[in-house]
Amino acid sequence: LEKHFNREKAQLLAEKGASLNKDEIEQILSRRVRAEKVAIKDIKLRTFIAEGNTRNDLAAHVYDITYGSLNRNKDKLVIIDDSIVRGTTLKQSIIKILDRLDPTKIVIVSSSPQIRYPDYYGIDMSRLSEFIAFKAAIELLKERDKQRLIDEVYRKSLAQKDKKKEEIVNYVKEIYEPFTEEELSDKIAQMLKPEGTKAEVKIVYQTIENLHKACPDHSGDWYFSGNYPTPGGNRMINQAFINYIEGEENRSYQFKLNF
Repeated sequence: LEKHFNREKAQLLAEKGASLNKDEIEQILSRRVRAEKVAIKDIKLRTFIAEGNTRNDLAAHVYDITYGSLNRNKDKLVIIDDSIVRGTTLKQSIIKILDRLDPTKIVIVSSSPQIRYPDYYGIDMSRLSEFIAFKAAIELLKERDKQRLIDEVYRKSLAQKDKKKEEIVNYVKEIYEPFTEEELSDKIAQMLKPEGTKAEVKIVYQTIENLHKACPDHSGDWYFSGNYPTPGGNRMINQAFINYIEGEENRSYQFKLNF
């Protein structure tokens, strides 16, 4: 951010240098990024690993804010999150408490791309309905009268249920195909904005392409792209979607986890 500001300053000085007076030059040079510790987290509380109502209760008490850190009804507030999975903490806590500072806009920047698929290789999150990106895609399909696509993906997933895992295709990808990343991000922001929030809320995600540029030695991206590294991953996501449609997401999988 400092480098970006410095480039802007240099460009302004190069373009208007001869016509600027001393005060105007000082005003340009004084521009800087304001970084404040606006929200403080109680590190003893972990909402991600909590379940159901317990997670919601924790989310409402995890953070506190620093009053006086913003110019009320004037400043825009940009916050950085490592990832947005369920969105519980944002909706139940963070956005509400940040809105008390009266920013004109809250921009949430996720350093992770949209998490669209479960990670079956260590983190136990098999229920698609928990993912805010998936819920946003389903809502957009309904709003745009494209529920037929949900039925088609279910039909194709069901048809391959008993195939060998090497033959199974991740048809859940088709749920996301009608939408751009920005359309999904805007829908997620709408769904996570608590009722009564005065500030505009915007969510900006890292792209998968830029994530690979930032982490060139770590190519695993299946929870963003759906490109599972083993056939077992495709089998698991296939079953997860079937369970979602049939309302049986709490049911244990009826096959061996042979990846």
